[in-house]
Amino acid sequence: MNSLLLIGIFIISLVSIFLLIHYSKKLELVDIPNERSMHKKVTPRGAGIAFVLSIFIAVLLFDFEHFKTYYYIYLAIAIVFISGAWDDLKNISPRIKFLFIFLSSLLLYVNDFAIYSLGTYLGFEAVLPVWLVFPFTFFAIAGYTNALNLMDGLDGLAASIAIIIFVTFLAIGIEYGDELLISLSSFFTVTLLAFLLFNWNPAKIFMGDSGSLSLGMVIAILSIHAIEYIPPASVLFVIAMPILDTFIVMTRRIQRHISPFKADKNHMHHFLFNVKGDVRYTVIILVFMQMVFSIIGYQLDPSNEFLSLILFMILFYLYLNLFDQRLKRRKSYDKNETHTIEDSK
Repeated sequence: MNSLLLIGIFIISLVSIFLLIHYSKKLELVDIPNERSMHKKVTPRGAGIAFVLSIFIAVLLFDFEHFKTYYYIYLAIAIVFISGAWDDLKNISPRIKFLFIFLSSLLLYVNDFAIYSLGTYLGFEAVLPVWLVFPFTFFAIAGYTNALNLMDGLDGLAASIAIIIFVTFLAIGIEYGDELLISLSSFFTVTLLAFLLFNWNPAKIFMGDSGSLSLGMVIAILSIHAIEYIPPASVLFVIAMPILDTFIVMTRRIQRHISPFKADKNHMHHFLFNVKGDVRYTVIILVFMQMVFSIIGYQLDPSNEFLSLILFMILFYLYLNLFDQRLKRRKSYDKNETHTIEDSK
């Protein structure tokens, strides 16, 4: 890995994010708080435009051969990045963003980059039928791309969790000598470190959809590629927190008979923030959880995929009951009921 390239990415990211903050009002790249926002003041957004473009600029200038080798990977990332940047600038509909993710997934599929197997369980490999390979790959990519987007709710949260995931994939890439895992993971780790200097609480700028969708797409790509070396069940642990958060929130919405796609404030970070009221504390706890999951995924025995999958399902059940906003309301209701009974005496 060219250290000068990494230094170049870091410097370009720093300078471009600083300039974006300075000109955010002229570019109309500002986030105005609403009823679902965790911040209280108007804040620049769209930092993803700066830190993702920094990678493309640095790679094109200093490592064009690498770009040519994996041109379809970078083009797929660029397609999703464009949709996110467009949304930051003009607020496009979710359908248009899904269309861009579909085109990106299709580009990967025609270049033989897809999910063909779900792993081996009890001695039987779960190979996907040919007709199901692309739909499942698209579902996985679109699902995770949006899952990370949903995690972007507190200063530094999405970037910090993404860094933990990238570092894990970097370790896998180094262990198996895989150039794509090493390069993409290191590029995005470096650019996110630069971004965190501006995004750590109190944030001076938000990444916007240009950042969160691009990061989700890159992690989805690395996850698919990492299946060559580690089982799919292990990958679930490596990228666990956004998956668990999305599954839990959607399950809660279905239980309440509302659309699973309706936005609310019932994510893990909302729950923890309501408990402590401290942004940095909440982010550190969730990042530590992701770190533990990533270490588990990296260390899991490939011969016990079935047990690994069962373990992940148990964790989902535990988290489903642990991060339940209704617990607070139930305690409050029980307390009020007790006071009512005592008053009636």
